[in-house]
Amino acid sequence: MANWYDHPQYFDMVFRDETPAEINFFQQAFKQYATRPIQSLLEPGCGSGRLVAELAGMGYEVTGLDNSQPMLSYLARRLRRRGLNANLVLGDMTAMSFPKLFDGAFCTFNTFRHLLSDKAAVKHLKSIANHLQSGGIYILGFHIIPLDADTDCIERWRASHGGTDVSVTLKVIDFQRRKRQEQLRVSIKATKRSGKIERIRSEFPLRLYTHVQARNLLESVADQLEIVGIHDFDYDIQEQREFDDDLTDAVFVLRKR
Repeated sequence: MANWYDHPQYFDMVFRDETPAEINFFQQAFKQYATRPIQSLLEPGCGSGRLVAELAGMGYEVTGLDNSQPMLSYLARRLRRRGLNANLVLGDMTAMSFPKLFDGAFCTFNTFRHLLSDKAAVKHLKSIANHLQSGGIYILGFHIIPLDADTDCIERWRASHGGTDVSVTLKVIDFQRRKRQEQLRVSIKATKRSGKIERIRSEFPLRLYTHVQARNLLESVADQLEIVGIHDFDYDIQEQREFDDDLTDAVFVLRKR
């Protein structure tokens, strides 16, 4: 058993194809929802830093925070190769402490669900609010569990880069709606150009949210962060979603009051 977050190169390969759509959405959201110019950005739970690097390359002042040193080290090397600069911080996304405020922040693809209690989630949201300039926005994306969710869910991806082929299987191995937690198993098979094969299996829990639970959570911090847009993982800025049972791949745009 290993932690797939200790293998940033494979983690990164799986999600890199999503980067252009996310970046395009961010830029549109900055224009549509922020009431201040966006220059400084924070990504809590930045992981391998595909978004940090892309935004830094576009001229934004980016800070990436993560609790995984292997991820941050991988990101630092990536930035050096591209001749880019970003502020990288090893830390806890529920107790952030920066000497400045940011114009915007973002956290997508379920990183938020690693916070396993409402207390931790609220602490994170309040910490974000305390580090945003008034009129700045926080783009928060995570899956919401429908009432008829398939508890035996299995997803598979394949990716290739630099002569390495990676196949990933994500399986729900335990689903407890009452405890609001699911246990996931990620199995990775990486075949190198040399023919060498590396296998990794990792398990970790994620917090479950129905649309009602997600709404209640966001309403608990509405005095600091107001919902100004609801979208989904299609990243279509023109398509507003309703906060209802049909919302499963949610992207919330929250603005600091």
